[in-house]
Amino acid sequence: METRRENNNTCGTICLKYLLFIINILFWLAGGAMLAVGVWTLLEKIDYISLLNSSFYTASAYILIAAGAVVIIIGIIGCCASLREMKSLLIVYLVLLLCVFLLEIVAGVLTYITYQECFPFCHQLDEELRQNLKVTMQQKYQQAGEESVTHAVDKLHQEFQCCGSNSSSDWKDSVWIQAAQDQQLVPDSCCKTPSSLCGLRDHPSNVYKVEGGCVVKLEEFILSQLYIVGALGIGIAFLQLFGMIFTCCLHQNLKDEPY
Repeated sequence: METRRENNNTCGTICLKYLLFIINILFWLAGGAMLAVGVWTLLEKIDYISLLNSSFYTASAYILIAAGAVVIIIGIIGCCASLREMKSLLIVYLVLLLCVFLLEIVAGVLTYITYQECFPFCHQLDEELRQNLKVTMQQKYQQAGEESVTHAVDKLHQEFQCCGSNSSSDWKDSVWIQAAQDQQLVPDSCCKTPSSLCGLRDHPSNVYKVEGGCVVKLEEFILSQLYIVGALGIGIAFLQLFGMIFTCCLHQNLKDEPY
């Protein structure tokens, strides 16, 4: 009977080890996805997100990178702890999982409370961001020392196939348009097929006409980023729960087995 009990414990330990190992592989993948989204946002999208004059979106990218790195590190610790059957490292892994899980709960609660408090003013905040983008485009496009803004606006037009903050008519009040000698109506980057001075003709067949303008496209992109982060966060939370359960079981099995 004693031999049979030891065999069962050994079989259970092996199963738990590899279940925990699989969970940590999924941790790596989820952490890598968060890291990739954060880096991609910084490298590819940060130039026109910065047009909104808000540090929130830039900070979000850095938070994604940091969170992804932490998740990957926790996954590495979990793999080492489970495969080497190190009880002390399993405890460290369990504590890290618990801390991150609690932080996620606190962050979720604070986000919910902030949203509830902000709700009556969210529309006003949205309008403020729209106005910031409009003013940035009108005041800084093609101005000396604002080359980064010019590049970001041109990239925004082409990638999102839009023109102007709210509409192409925003450009009539642009400092650059008013000072132009060639009667340019919109930047050449607004054209469906960009070419020199193609912005002289502001017509739907030539220029992108998007209802709501570029700010709507930009908001859609930001929302898609939030959906990705939310989905990854929920997935990681479930992995953490299973990870904590399996870690406790494995630690108990290792404690009960003879050395």
